[in-house]
Amino acid sequence: MKTRIGARRWATTLLALPLLAIIAAVAPGSASAEPDGGGGDRDQRDHWGVIARNTIGSPVAELRNGPFTRFNATGTLVRPPYGQGSLGIAVADDATTLGTSSEKVDFGNEVDFFGKPVADLTRVGFHVFQTGENVSYGGTTVNMPNIRFEIDPNLAADPTTYSSLVWVPDESPTPNGWSPFLDATLTGKWFLTGAAGAATGCNQTTLCTFAAVQTALADGGDPATIYTAAVGKGRDFIWVGAVDGLRINDTIYDFEESGVKTIRPRPGA
Repeated sequence: MKTRIGARRWATTLLALPLLAIIAAVAPGSASAEPDGGGGDRDQRDHWGVIARNTIGSPVAELRNGPFTRFNATGTLVRPPYGQGSLGIAVADDATTLGTSSEKVDFGNEVDFFGKPVADLTRVGFHVFQTGENVSYGGTTVNMPNIRFEIDPNLAADPTTYSSLVWVPDESPTPNGWSPFLDATLTGKWFLTGAAGAATGCNQTTLCTFAAVQTALADGGDPATIYTAAVGKGRDFIWVGAVDGLRINDTIYDFEESGVKTIRPRPGA
């Protein structure tokens, strides 16, 4: 009797193994359950998130579905450029006790770009969902999110080991919808914060082109290197919108509600 019961339990265990394998394959968070979204992967998703030390107040930077343009819109820019989702951002102007225009958020990666040369940045940019309200909040000033690289400038002219390299985009050509890809190496302006900005002349008062700021960083010191990469907004005007398709060199970061995918651009793109 003991032998028969034991054999029956052993057979039941064998039958249960395929079922357990199926459950594991479709369980949330399992590798097999994640759609590839057209060739993307999620190897770096655990390294993306709100950078707490660079965030002030209670802004929102959340991976979300959409946004999609209003019901009567048509064309290629009515939905996120990659997948179904994006990085939603909402920032106030004077919602803190620190004074006016203090709220700020950075959503980025503090691990995977560390130590890479700033001079190796050759293609940078993103798509943005801009609204007419955001334009009105910023008045005559362009009111757009930024790309920020925390860097070690390694300037021969100044011993500072920290600065933020910030892209200030031109205004989106498509308010109330998704923009085409905005190339930060060819459009908008850049500046460096702190002593590096003063030493190079590329600061918030005198903004530089991408080529000019790269030249200014190559002043004979060791090559400037990256600490972190992020998309951010603030400290300035109210802004509510979204960003998708952040590109850094030959990788596109597709922001989806379930995580951050990496996509290789099409040849020649």
